[in-house]
Amino acid sequence: QQASAEGASVPTCPSPTVNQYRLDEDEEQLVDADVQDLLISVDEPESHVTTIETFITYRVVTKTTRSDFDCSEYQVHRRYQDFLWLRSRLEESSPTLIVHPLPEKFVVKGLVERFSADFIETRRRALQRFLARVAQHPLLSRSQHLRLFLTAPVGELQPHKKQGAGLLSRMGETVRAVAGSLRGPRSRPEEFTLMHRYLEEFGSKISSVDKISRRISREQREYLEELRRCAPSYSLWAGLEEELAEPLRGVATCVERCCLETEHIQHLTQVLVPVHEYVLGADTAKAVMRRRDVVHADYEVKNEALALQVCGGDSWRRRWAAWRSVLELANSALKEDWCRWQDSRRTDLRSAFLSAADGNIQYYQKCLAVWESFLLSQ
Repeated sequence: QQASAEGASVPTCPSPTVNQYRLDEDEEQLVDADVQDLLISVDEPESHVTTIETFITYRVVTKTTRSDFDCSEYQVHRRYQDFLWLRSRLEESSPTLIVHPLPEKFVVKGLVERFSADFIETRRRALQRFLARVAQHPLLSRSQHLRLFLTAPVGELQPHKKQGAGLLSRMGETVRAVAGSLRGPRSRPEEFTLMHRYLEEFGSKISSVDKISRRISREQREYLEELRRCAPSYSLWAGLEEELAEPLRGVATCVERCCLETEHIQHLTQVLVPVHEYVLGADTAKAVMRRRDVVHADYEVKNEALALQVCGGDSWRRRWAAWRSVLELANSALKEDWCRWQDSRRTDLRSAFLSAADGNIQYYQKCLAVWESFLLSQ
């Protein structure tokens, strides 16, 4: 492989092998490899420092048996901006589909320091989940933009990243979106109204959980710092109190062991990331709902305009049928994606909360055992 200035490499193209692939065991894999024909992993983060910027690239490995890919395996290196480009293209080409969110530029701000090992690993996991969701999606996984992202060397990807809708076209779409969101459809189906209400309530609740999780994580770090200062104090005290030296050294040892357990505990950080993803996911779903409303409102306006025309006949009916088809496709796509998003939401949050509960139990059991052992020794 030949590295480029962006840190990306030319994709490898080994000879085809078996019809199905299984990646190495990875806790981030969200589906059974035996039944999926497009498997993507994100690994090997690497820091790049230039005179202009510092950034991280990640290796993206793709294994597939799909006929629309020229090879069965690809390896490329992508940076965060490339993931942003892919997601924006997926949203542009499928505006009424719920595209899984990417981590923010400073993901979990205040939880980990940028470019630290924790930050890089947290982002890698988030990028892995994003690509796994896209690969599982029956429509998004067939996107030409995804195929380009997974297969093109950086030299071929850059020209596509520079392409986009023209300024006037983007302004026109923005005006339509704003106008549609202000006007809204007059006869929105009840099921979409219920979705709107649910997202408002869910978004509020998950944001509260996210804030509480952040506060707990911050307090945990502060508690760890206090533990680190506390243990040496008991050791120094033991040197001044001959009669109390042994129990004081025992307390210092217990505090040090509890400090180690606190350092190793990671479950609160792990639960925070999925929760925050669904804060972003709720906002994404709301944006998709608004885009559907724009399509509906646009259909109503055009339908009224056609109804006022004197001439009718086959031409009128064909135009009406075409606009009606656009609305029906938007509604159908959103309803299917809504069910898929709800299933993922329940699975992800349940797993995260159970993991946090189990992690808390194990942490406090270990700390309790430390102090019980000390008491029995006295």
